[in-house]
Amino acid sequence: MKISNDVKKGRKVEIKSWKSPDDPSDGNFSIGIEPFNIPEVVIRNNNKLYFRTGPWNGNTFIGVIMKTVYIDGFYIVADNQQQTYYITYEFSDNSRLRYYELDSQGKFFERKWDAGKGDWINRYSASQTESSVYGQCGAFGICDLTKQPICSCLKGFKPRNIEEWSRGNWSSGCFRTTPLQCQRDKNNGSEAGQGDNDGFLKLKTMKVPVFPNRSSINNGECKDQCMKNCSCVAYAYDAGIGCMFWSGDLIDMQKFSTHGVDLYIRLPSSELDKGKSTKVIVITAVIVGIVTITIIMLFLWCWMAKRRGRKPKHKQIKLQLNKGNAMTKFSSENVVENPIGVKLQQLRLFNFDELATATSNFDHAKKLGQGGFGPVYRVMKRK
Repeated sequence: MKISNDVKKGRKVEIKSWKSPDDPSDGNFSIGIEPFNIPEVVIRNNNKLYFRTGPWNGNTFIGVIMKTVYIDGFYIVADNQQQTYYITYEFSDNSRLRYYELDSQGKFFERKWDAGKGDWINRYSASQTESSVYGQCGAFGICDLTKQPICSCLKGFKPRNIEEWSRGNWSSGCFRTTPLQCQRDKNNGSEAGQGDNDGFLKLKTMKVPVFPNRSSINNGECKDQCMKNCSCVAYAYDAGIGCMFWSGDLIDMQKFSTHGVDLYIRLPSSELDKGKSTKVIVITAVIVGIVTITIIMLFLWCWMAKRRGRKPKHKQIKLQLNKGNAMTKFSSENVVENPIGVKLQQLRLFNFDELATATSNFDHAKKLGQGGFGPVYRVMKRK
């Protein structure tokens, strides 16, 4: 018997859970296949949608963290014209027995027989968390297990019931705070009506909402196709499916750390510009801060350099005069040079001609040595 769904004839073949681990009578949960425009496997709790795998892309379900190695031989056969859908199992190794179970708590398992252990072992189990519960965050809400609270509204949306939201009941969902430009154009009787001022917000690695519409156009045309239709509020692309479009409420979105697809949400340009403006403000603040710090450091460097230039400089002036047989040495270590000039009030000032005459025109024979400020000569004082 195959898990199947014949929409035209209204026939479904599903797996039912036990009522309890010890009671094999029918329980509350059932698992089956639903078309949803693109086939998905769903779990229902008392006939209410409880869990969905996301659309089937020919290799895997894009709404659960599942690798193709876990579903070797598992395949969905869909006949959209006849509206019949069923699941097949064709395993490459027929010697390995497998069975599928939906337990009394609504958790789905794939188990295989391990001959070495002589027991059934889990090969795969559907990861069911708070975020995987259908519609956990309501319309236009995103569930993300890495955040607290786990539910948040899309950008450009606010909680419909703030009191319930604050108590952790997010089922009422969110509402759009600013109408789409294309809707305003239509309301104003504009002929454009194509949302020239709308844009799209990219959300990475997402579980896409329920009830997508499908198109075989290529990835590059998805955005334009959605933009031309004012009722299109989101789009996504998967290589195995093609373009997916949504209109109306977006329900059952989940953020993944890996897997999933990129989902593009339609927003008015004013909402998209808010993010850009914030980014510009942050960048501008950083640049202004760097420039300000640079100017302050430059000012301090100049101020310190100026102070160093004003420090007293001490020069040692040696002048030797011969008084008869004695040599008189004048050593002025306390002569201070300042920015205004040098004060040598204790010493006599000589002009160049006098120095040239006294040193016999700076004769090398009268040179005593060489200092940091030039040569030192012995002179004879005339009475």
